Amino acid sequence: MTPVILASTSTARRSLLAAAGLSHTALSPGVDETAAKIALLADGASPAQVAEALARQKAIAISRLHPEAFVIGADQTLDLDGQLFDKAETASAARARLALLRGRTHLLHSAVAVAMGGQTVWAQSPSARLTMRDFSDAFLDEWLSRQGDSVLGSVGCYRLEDEGIQLFSAVEGDYFTILGLPLVGLLAFFREQGVMAA
Repeated sequence: MTPVILASTSTARRSLLAAAGLSHTALSPGVDETAAKIALLADGASPAQVAEALARQKAIAISRLHPEAFVIGADQTLDLDGQLFDKAETASAARARLALLRGRTHLLHSAVAVAMGGQTVWAQSPSARLTMRDFSDAFLDEWLSRQGDSVLGSVGCYRLEDEGIQLFSAVEGDYFTILGLPLVGLLAFFREQGVMAA
């Protein structure tokens, strides 16, 4: 059986793969994401293209070290009117992010790539469209006080799978795309490769 490596130490992505029944190990890809994003944006890349490029870079970085394995790379970007946003670093920055997103529609681009032998062999980059409702400042402050530092763990400063759903009036897109790892296409690829039962 061809081994599978996740080029990430993300607990959330590891949990999603494990829950789906995909046996894997995880390694840090060692990619300087900040420098890569700066270079990509300077070259005119869109938020979706940044996610795609980073997913491929992560997969290829580990694949060069483990050419016998299928290596999964993934990345997610938040796109508000064409502007890319990174994770907020402080609670006040998270509050400002949510206030900015309030009453507006943003996109989450979730790219996933699989590399083998240092080359990308499969990739997919779906997007989800999310509209936040026009909640009050009082609601936002109460919601944030319940969430604590957990809001700093996602680019949108919310977790749709728990109380984050209260922030939205409309959600269009695949659930796993929103969580940051588009599993349906990824698992189909591994079934085709005989890694998982068909």
